[in-house]
Amino acid sequence: MHKVVISGTGVFTPEQSISNAELVEAFNTFATRQNELHADEIAAGTREPIAMSAEDFIVRASGIERRHVLNKSGVLDPEIMHPVLPERRDEELSVMAEMAVQAATDALAKAGRTASEIDAVICAASNHERPYPAIAIEVQQALGIEGFGFDMNVACSSATFGIQAAADMIRSGSARAILMVNPEICSAHLEWRDRDCHFIFGDVCTAVLLERADLATAPDRFEIVSTRCLTQFSNNIRNNNGFLRRTREGHMSDRRDMLFRQEGRKVFKQVVPIVADLILTHLADENIAPAHLSRLWLHQANKGMNDLIGVKVLGREPQPGEQPNILQDYANTSSAGSIIAFSKFSDDLAPGSLGVICSFGAGYSVGSVIVRKV
Repeated sequence: MHKVVISGTGVFTPEQSISNAELVEAFNTFATRQNELHADEIAAGTREPIAMSAEDFIVRASGIERRHVLNKSGVLDPEIMHPVLPERRDEELSVMAEMAVQAATDALAKAGRTASEIDAVICAASNHERPYPAIAIEVQQALGIEGFGFDMNVACSSATFGIQAAADMIRSGSARAILMVNPEICSAHLEWRDRDCHFIFGDVCTAVLLERADLATAPDRFEIVSTRCLTQFSNNIRNNNGFLRRTREGHMSDRRDMLFRQEGRKVFKQVVPIVADLILTHLADENIAPAHLSRLWLHQANKGMNDLIGVKVLGREPQPGEQPNILQDYANTSSAGSIIAFSKFSDDLAPGSLGVICSFGAGYSVGSVIVRKV
């Protein structure tokens, strides 16, 4: 069995960003207009008014201060409140593929590899632009990679599950190097008109290059010590959109049903112990004490969740730098969040340093990847 390393990462960040102040202004304008439109029903007690949002509410609830998006104008227009992305011809590169190619180019450069040296592409994301042909195959074609590609979806855990899938293929010898990309257009499946979640998501794409350790030449690389995945069914995070919508009367116009929704408080209480237990069990099975970890790169959904998981895993409050957060700048970017944190906060580690990349989300699903700096 071959040893596997992560030899390169890349992050594509959209140029446009939305601050909490801008988001709150747009949402409150929408809420005010709706409350005025339905004033009689609200006065009669047959309809609840839409509560206003606030910057301090968003920061307290999530730790998020801003988010990057592919389209800002549509999100901030109270008459639209979703991104406006022009349709592309079938012959044009899709939006997700375009994002992935940019992140992948950076990952390849960091690893000192060319497309001719890659055997496969995995596109792992929480939502895909289309069912088929696979986005991964389109990325493969755009980069000029021979071999194969496929898409996979395990919601916010897609990247860590993708790392395990790639690592297993490399370990067994069916591939030498695999590119795993995570194009996340979360702004398109978020209901920006829902106060409880309108601030959660942002857009980004990450890329991870995995290859056989004995073939890798990159100066900075991380050996994958072990991977672990866990799923447990829950409806507390759900998206009901799909091709069966048109078979159900009235569902084609039900916009809320086709978008992300969650029971946030239930998710917080249920997911934190599942994640902490998986990481601790994973470490114990590898005879690694939590005290020997130099870094935790956690899924970037909620600062409060990450803080609590860090305490449960380390048995103390994480020191500054031990558990880096990026969600204040990126918001929740689904599967890409832990990879952004890893990409931006890993170069400073000394050889031999141990860390855990962990993501968690709908399913429930949790993925844990133990890595060691080479």
